[in-house]
Amino acid sequence: MHAPARGRVTISEVAQAAGVSKATVSRYIGGDRQLLADATAQRIEAVIERLGYRPNRMASALKRGRTGLIGMLLADIRNPYSVAVMHGVELACRQHGYSLVVCNTDCDDEQECLHLQALQSYNVDGLIVNTLGHHAGELASLGRELPMVLVDRQLAELQTDLVGLDNTDAVEQALEHLQRQGYRDILAVTEPLDGTSSRQERVSAFQASIARRPGMRGQVLEVSSRLPEQLARFLAGAGYGPQALFSCNGVATLEVMRHLHRRAEHPFHNLGLVALDDLDWYPLVGGGITALAQPTERIGAAAFQCLLERMQGSRLPARRLDLRAELIVRGSSRPID
Repeated sequence: MHAPARGRVTISEVAQAAGVSKATVSRYIGGDRQLLADATAQRIEAVIERLGYRPNRMASALKRGRTGLIGMLLADIRNPYSVAVMHGVELACRQHGYSLVVCNTDCDDEQECLHLQALQSYNVDGLIVNTLGHHAGELASLGRELPMVLVDRQLAELQTDLVGLDNTDAVEQALEHLQRQGYRDILAVTEPLDGTSSRQERVSAFQASIARRPGMRGQVLEVSSRLPEQLARFLAGAGYGPQALFSCNGVATLEVMRHLHRRAEHPFHNLGLVALDDLDWYPLVGGGITALAQPTERIGAAAFQCLLERMQGSRLPARRLDLRAELIVRGSSRPID
């Protein structure tokens, strides 16, 4: 017969076995063991080892008024950008003794609300948010209760720190490179704007930069079921000059490449491409896709640093940190004769 399962060892049992008070055991496991006599500390350590005692970290954290948990809300965890930023946040959390709790909304507004409620109930010490942008009221309310930092996407209603990419500079780098390589007719492809600030910033920067460049023409398409026919129409109107595409993120790049590969074995023979984001598969396509690499892990680390300063009591005005992309030139933007 199996012995009945034993319940979790309690702090009272440890204190009784060690011949000390519960307060003494609490002092030992709470990091104040230097206040105890060496013999007492060694006795408690031996009892903890023998009984297999595991402290309830959540209970002790709540007693101290902090949990050591950082919440992170992601719009889409399948997006490589999100994963890389999350990794940067997690590394920074680990270095400072925090644990990261991640919630994925899966681009679903209802899930975002549910996850915000859940993170609040976990008593996280701070929150890093990559939001869909449709729940400004809920986020503003939560921001009054605990420190919060936004990543990539801004909400005008929230007076909070934002860490992301310098979108204007990234677009300028892309168009400057394409113009220098001889391309004149540029099509920008973006995911649906849908109120997402970073997408809107890139499109606005593209339109403004094109307007300042004599001899260049630009237009914008959103990813949709009509993208194949719209791309075909753009490629058929090649009379203005050498053509190139500018894809505004990794998702848009993947959609563009799916359609280009259906049309031609060598998609960059008569067409240039610069992509914002630099994904692992970009070097594998043709001679490689020229990319603007986002400093994703640095964005994550900077977001945590901003949050840490707020958790430590900083009352400075809300700030925006825009990190610069790095242009990586490959075969998809070769010079035009």
